[in-house]
Amino acid sequence: MVQYDRRVLNHLLDAYENSLLSTGENKRTIQIELRFTKTSIPSYFDESSNEYENIHVLMKLLESKKLIRIIWKDNKQDYVIWKVRLMTDHIEEAYQYAGRKPKRGLEEENITLLQKYLNVEAPITAAFAGYLLERLQNHKSVKEYIELEKRKETEEFLRACVLVEQNRKSCYIREFSIRHFQDSKYFERIESRIAKVFRQFSEEYAEMDTLELLAEYGIYRTPDYVYFKGDARISIGEGIIDLSLLKQGIGISGEDLSSIRFSDLSRIKKVITIENLTSFFRYWEEDSLFIYLGGYHNRIRRTFLKMVYETIPDAKYYHFGDIDAGGFSILLDLRKKTGIPFLSYHMDLDTLKRYMQYGKRLTESDQKRLRKIGKEKEFCEIIRFMLEKNIKLEQECIGETHAVRQTVNHC
Repeated sequence: MVQYDRRVLNHLLDAYENSLLSTGENKRTIQIELRFTKTSIPSYFDESSNEYENIHVLMKLLESKKLIRIIWKDNKQDYVIWKVRLMTDHIEEAYQYAGRKPKRGLEEENITLLQKYLNVEAPITAAFAGYLLERLQNHKSVKEYIELEKRKETEEFLRACVLVEQNRKSCYIREFSIRHFQDSKYFERIESRIAKVFRQFSEEYAEMDTLELLAEYGIYRTPDYVYFKGDARISIGEGIIDLSLLKQGIGISGEDLSSIRFSDLSRIKKVITIENLTSFFRYWEEDSLFIYLGGYHNRIRRTFLKMVYETIPDAKYYHFGDIDAGGFSILLDLRKKTGIPFLSYHMDLDTLKRYMQYGKRLTESDQKRLRKIGKEKEFCEIIRFMLEKNIKLEQECIGETHAVRQTVNHC
């Protein structure tokens, strides 16, 4: 059964909270009203329903308690309700009747909570808390991120953000969840919200998907493998594997990486990181070591790259990725986080022109990101061309006949 008294009162209180009346900042008389229409109260106008009289009884009850004033159509008492008006001089009683707390009080409770997170050793969470705090102090909406009425839920969410930022032990998502929340599935319910916060409050993660982002903190859905291949040998315990005999390479889990050693890297003149798995499986050059990044590199892959670099610092290091904003961003991020002087590979203007027939149109987001990256002198020429021609190119479309074991010149 619909409680029309509470429903109408909540409509009026929502309107009151979204007005300047609730903050005391109004400079003119404001009336908080709800018009009765077929949209706002459809059952009131349903001739086949008996709700008409019930609604009258409930509205009169609210009026008797001085919570609302009924304004009748054409001033005909007990005929048709035109609209109802909130009696703001009895606003506290209205909140009590509706069984809800005033927004102002809820804001204060959440402000107190958020202030606790301003100085935590988790910079993204602190920035997020500061943003919410500033909005609440200026009586702005925070519905995009939290519900004021669910303060305990907000506190648990903020705690989860801090725990992710501070995590230093590699683990699976469900292990992380049960360790910190005593519920193996809880974290999966909020992981997309956490990723949204991290993307919006840290440029570093702006383009990462949820699993890539969590992997940065050592949290994985499944075992994290590093795939590599090339003219080299690795030793595992007493055994030696000649990678050059494995056309598609080998995958080693992050947990096991510390147990392998390169026993022969003497032939390696190039180390090439590859963004996409299809290209990794297809691509080959002599005297090279290939490492699959899987989009954005994570901590395990960076550790592996650093180990390779320490072993063969004189090799040339290249990154081969998509000719788009993401590919350029990954290259820049790779240099920054590994300290290795990576060069771009097949990500130049000549390659783009050669395979233009397979290009895709840029999105608005692509254009915005490219303009930002285009400030880097290294990419200004190709990005200018990409913007002029409205084009980007996926790595899988690039087929170099001299550099693949199977000739592929199409997507």
